[in-house]
Amino acid sequence: MQHKIHLPAGKKVYFASDFHLGTPDAASSRIREKRIVRWLNNVAKDAEHIFLVGDIFDFWFEYKEVIPKGYTRLLGTLAALKDRGIGISVFIGNHDMWMNGYFEEELDIPVYYEPQTYDIGGKLFYIGHGDGLGPGDHGYKMLKKVFRNPVCRWLFSIIHPSWGIGLANYFSRKSRAATGGELEKFLGEENEWLAIYSKEILQKEHFDYFIYGHRHLPLDLQVGPGSRYINLGDWINYFTYAVFDGEKTTLEYDVD
Repeated sequence: MQHKIHLPAGKKVYFASDFHLGTPDAASSRIREKRIVRWLNNVAKDAEHIFLVGDIFDFWFEYKEVIPKGYTRLLGTLAALKDRGIGISVFIGNHDMWMNGYFEEELDIPVYYEPQTYDIGGKLFYIGHGDGLGPGDHGYKMLKKVFRNPVCRWLFSIIHPSWGIGLANYFSRKSRAATGGELEKFLGEENEWLAIYSKEILQKEHFDYFIYGHRHLPLDLQVGPGSRYINLGDWINYFTYAVFDGEKTTLEYDVD
């Protein structure tokens, strides 16, 4: 199903991803969270819609009556912006895929588990976090199926949150240490797997823009006639986001 967003004159659409709040420690995460909140309040001046394209948190798991501690500044800001009438959409990433209704019920913000298509002001967008798309990475794709499996999620949910969240944070840090900066290395236009995936999509249907996160590397590549792949970078090293002004989409850098 294609979503349609009307873009009034003077309004813009913003895209950001990979905040990874919670890493590497509470103190530095709090500083980053304050910067993100300031950015959100700044773009709210002309924002029609804000897309948060995955890995908002370095780990997130919603128990029936419990969510992870912290992030009150971000959550409160998102609720306030939504109450002001600004559209907000959230996509899960590979670090925060275990959402289960909190954003929808408490913040009135839709959460998407798969890539979605949009007509925004007459331009066509394909938006998703990007993990598990394109060729290769078969090990992760299998692991993703396990993590998303309802039985596996239920088994994890019966672990007490003090143990479950602590255990998950430990493995999240181990995973980051193991991969190092691999996600931030430019592979060349012919080898970027999300660019390859986008080109495959273009063989069936045209999109003006493909918007992804996950790579932690700001990228703006042409993948077809009149079609671009934009990767949003991250808010750990680059502090980058994209903005669509009704005519074109550009990568921007937040200046602290």
